[in-house]
Amino acid sequence: MSTIHFVGGEKGGVGKSVFSRLMSQYCLENSHPFIGFDADQSHATLTRFYPDFTRPLNLDFFESTDEIMEKALEAEQHVIVDLPAQSERFLDRWIEENGVLEMCEEMNISIVYWYVVDDGLDSAHLIDNFLKKYNDVLDFVVVKNEGRGTNFSAIDASLTKHVGSARKRKLQQAMLPGLHKETMRKIDKLSFSFWGAGNIKGNGFAHLSLMERQRTKVWLKKSYHMMDYLFDNLKK
Repeated sequence: MSTIHFVGGEKGGVGKSVFSRLMSQYCLENSHPFIGFDADQSHATLTRFYPDFTRPLNLDFFESTDEIMEKALEAEQHVIVDLPAQSERFLDRWIEENGVLEMCEEMNISIVYWYVVDDGLDSAHLIDNFLKKYNDVLDFVVVKNEGRGTNFSAIDASLTKHVGSARKRKLQQAMLPGLHKETMRKIDKLSFSFWGAGNIKGNGFAHLSLMERQRTKVWLKKSYHMMDYLFDNLKK
């Protein structure tokens, strides 16, 4: 069974593309077949870091977004869609005008929305509005990005209103560890995949220092542990 993973969140700058990159690397490390779609036309981050596995996506045209479903049906694989900020309009239109949820149920395709947040009040307000609309029709994972804050009490208060025994779909929560900011900046500057960040060294190539590579490996190990837990729960 294929799974479509929307990585989103209405607020910009919360780490959606970092998480999309992490999920792509996780699939590679675990030999999970996947394809990525980069819908952030202004930055094209996922395309930049994982060009061999990612293609651009234009949310404004069904001719482009139809590829999401086509790839999910083409082979059993993970379809990772890196969404830009303020893309809720796309999800609304795609689901409502194409009967996507009914089609996915018929074709045995699962959809998971990974909602990435920082610890700001804007994120809490936006996720509350989003869950009011999609609480009972989509599986959710709320990813609290510790690289963008540490006090998620406002997020927790918003989620409390939507978690309960009557909920029809899965709602999970996870803490994404923060990677040292200067190390992440250097990875981005060098356009490294997360594998490259931890392993490329010497021989005339620009690379991270020994301790920067070590920090990256420790961060990946913690993040993969989180991903293992979440992926296992989504299968149940």
